[in-house]
Amino acid sequence: MSDVITDIDGYPGGRDALADQYVLGILDEATSELVATAVEVDPDWRHAVVASQERFLPLALTAEPLDLGPEFWAGIEARLNGEQPTRVRKITTAPISAPSSVPTSANDNAQTAIWRRRAIAASVACLLAVGGLFWSVSRTPEPTVIAILLNDSNEPQVMIEDFGGETARVTLLTDYDVPADRSIQVWTLPNREMGPTSLGLLTPGETVTLDFAKLPMPLEQQLYEITLEQQGGSPTGRPTGPILAKGFAKRPR
Repeated sequence: MSDVITDIDGYPGGRDALADQYVLGILDEATSELVATAVEVDPDWRHAVVASQERFLPLALTAEPLDLGPEFWAGIEARLNGEQPTRVRKITTAPISAPSSVPTSANDNAQTAIWRRRAIAASVACLLAVGGLFWSVSRTPEPTVIAILLNDSNEPQVMIEDFGGETARVTLLTDYDVPADRSIQVWTLPNREMGPTSLGLLTPGETVTLDFAKLPMPLEQQLYEITLEQQGGSPTGRPTGPILAKGFAKRPR
């Protein structure tokens, strides 16, 4: 897997540029597969792709479907035939004698049909590309693990969704009355060698996304907890206040 990361880390423009092109769906198949593999195994790549998705999401949400109507195709055919396009209008006039038929070149008809098929194919390709872009940027990334933190009465207090060791979404499931001189701090235990590690501070009443220093990929049964610390967080970098809730991680099924 390290060979895959090495192959694409040297891409012109860097990781962020390649992540943007991956999200937009404009990479060739081989490079796209390399990025997809990197996202699965490397938190840095996963973070870059998630950031790109969030950056392009407003663009996708502003797109509205357009009804091209018959005038669109009439204009294309007129240009293909070397004519100036005219608007298609419904005209009501008194009946007149039928005009004599004007012979049409079979070759001209064939060329028009060919170009129309090509235009339709190009339009379909554009629609598929836009659809793929919207799907790519609007889908929600899956958390690597989820932990439900319980209090001493085994009541759910907090849900933590860890997205791979450097970003986590924390949702409070109950209300906390936090004194003005105190803060709620989120912790995890990646391994015994690292010890308890802070993920950040919570804002009571809000769902927050925490960005923190890169940690090992979270595992099943990894411990998460929240504690009540002095304002601004623990002064020692380790939990010092009372534990409000704790729980162990599980992988989504």
